[in-house]
Amino acid sequence: MDLVRLAWKNIWRNRRRTIITLAAIAFSIMLVQALHNLSFGVYAGMVDSGVRAGSGHIAVYRNNYLESRDEILHFRDGSLIDDISQIDGVEQVLPRLYIPALAQSSRESRGVLLIGVDPDRERQVNPFLKTLPADGMIRSTDSRDAVIGARLLDELQIRPGQKFVVTAQNEDGSLHSELLRVRGVVNSGMKDIDSSLILVGRGRAALLTGNSGSVHELAVILDDAGREAEVHRQVAAKLSKDQDILAVSWEEAMPNLANAIKLDYASQKFIFMIILLIVAIGVVNTLLMSVMERMREFGVILALGSKPMTLRCMIMLEAIILGLLAAAIGTVLGSLATWYLVAVGVDLADLVPETLEFGGVVFDPVMRASWDPVWMFRIAVYVVCLTLLAAAYPAIKAGRTTPVEGMRHH
Repeated sequence: MDLVRLAWKNIWRNRRRTIITLAAIAFSIMLVQALHNLSFGVYAGMVDSGVRAGSGHIAVYRNNYLESRDEILHFRDGSLIDDISQIDGVEQVLPRLYIPALAQSSRESRGVLLIGVDPDRERQVNPFLKTLPADGMIRSTDSRDAVIGARLLDELQIRPGQKFVVTAQNEDGSLHSELLRVRGVVNSGMKDIDSSLILVGRGRAALLTGNSGSVHELAVILDDAGREAEVHRQVAAKLSKDQDILAVSWEEAMPNLANAIKLDYASQKFIFMIILLIVAIGVVNTLLMSVMERMREFGVILALGSKPMTLRCMIMLEAIILGLLAAAIGTVLGSLATWYLVAVGVDLADLVPETLEFGGVVFDPVMRASWDPVWMFRIAVYVVCLTLLAAAYPAIKAGRTTPVEGMRHH
């Protein structure tokens, strides 16, 4: 206890230097925690938006469909939609047919991706469709209504309410055409989607290819992304082995988004490492200066019979106190910064284009954080350990001091 009290007094001998060091470490902790929580929130928002408009938290496909996107690799869903919907944690199951097709108006023609959907199910979760007015959505699975991308609408030189034709290859090898009417217009903010997307009812899409009752994808939307692994196992258990179908995670179904997030977070980790390295240099500087200023005092202590290990322990205790104090202050500041970022966020609307796209997903320009208390605690522990590591050299130097050398030091 006497050694702890002495270590506490020692770190406050040079009050200004200690305060500057504490401020630097605490600010670094706050910065790392706040940035991580901001990224954590933004990534969660991107994933949620991406899976609802894309392939779901869990996607069910025919084997090899993901690699080839071959339209003949469809499967009959039968009672699978109802079976998966009954799993605890599943919010919605979206059946989809993906059909490469040619869209033609009286003026222009364009290659498109026609997607057959269940309009009622899709409207409940798809963020692109939630913004459509009530009279802008497909009315039934077999109607001639179509929702198309805003750029495609302009390229075909048609307007809402007008008709156009889509042509696709039927399963028997012949070409089949369907007359559709523009019911609604989607403006996702992504050029590729807005210039090629056509949504129609699942039944109408099946008439083009002749595969009625089949789907290319079942997108499973969860009410809690944290239950993905648990629900994934239950979905896989319900799949028929006879149809050669499998369930995959959103990372496998949407690799562009998953890889973009991994790459972005890897770059952040590099920045975090630089920040923590600066913290280590600051701690080494503070403790080394403290040791050099007390060399004469150490000489006297050793001459009175103290052991070198006592000096080393005292320096390490000073580092522990410094690290714990900085970790506590930094975590409080990090919590306050995170609270602000959760409640208010960072508005990038004035700094970025009209739409903000990342990894093939458009997300809100107001970036908001989410709480990750486990990681916040972990980074605080990392900094305390780093402080101890940084104190090793000053402690070794203090322990190597001899009584004669110490008392000669001025």
